[in-house]
Amino acid sequence: MSDKKLAGIWMDSENATVVKNHDIESAYKFFLCNPVKREVQHGNSSEKNANNVEQTNTAKFFKDLENLITNTQELYLTGTGTIQEQFKNHLAETAQFKNVKVTLDTDQKMSDEHFLEKVKAHFNA
Repeated sequence: MSDKKLAGIWMDSENATVVKNHDIESAYKFFLCNPVKREVQHGNSSEKNANNVEQTNTAKFFKDLENLITNTQELYLTGTGTIQEQFKNHLAETAQFKNVKVTLDTDQKMSDEHFLEKVKAHFNA
């Protein structure tokens, strides 16, 4: 088993599933983290307010994901839509994560267990 700290994230614009093989201390076997949800607010009075709220919620969503992948060396990033591309670009612009090797993919929603197996297969673990 590799001692590299590896992680995988499946995400769409509202949810993310994180699988990783490390905690703060060391790398061992892959496990599922608690799901990360993005807040979605409805019914803002103006388009400008709605846009500001959406940007704030996306920033918080990305920050919550960052907290789970701290110290990750390689990241497998997949999901639907373009949110994973936005997150990859966000990581590239963040000093702490700019050297993380990110592999981008697209996938439909799958069960957490299926995603866990997909991440293991991606990293040959």
